[in-house]
Amino acid sequence: EVQLVESGGGLVQAGGSLRLSCAASGFTFDDYAIGWFRQAPGKERVAASCISGRGGATGYADAVKGRFAISRDNAKNTVYLQMNSLNAEDTAVYFCAAGRYCVPSGLLLGKRDYWGQGTQVSVSA
Repeated sequence: EVQLVESGGGLVQAGGSLRLSCAASGFTFDDYAIGWFRQAPGKERVAASCISGRGGATGYADAVKGRFAISRDNAKNTVYLQMNSLNAEDTAVYFCAAGRYCVPSGLLLGKRDYWGQGTQVSVSA
């Protein structure tokens, strides 16, 4: 059974940092790119960042480029998203997903239809 478990969210002041984790199981982890998505209240879920199966390629949406850094530890089946210089527009539920390809714009191609429960990130002004 495929499982994706996001954690690390919380309430932080503007300018602060958080590190999210996505722990995966039920598939061959390093065969898959992993993407982080976020969904703000009343808005659609959008791609934020992605990383290739072996970590050699990463991608970022313009809104997070230069502030967020994605990484993975395949020995732990875990992907991380380090988020710095957070602002109110980063407030959202963050989800991770598995897919085939990560492109530089942060889009995850060939995404499998599995989602975790998400982790809430709230940034106060």
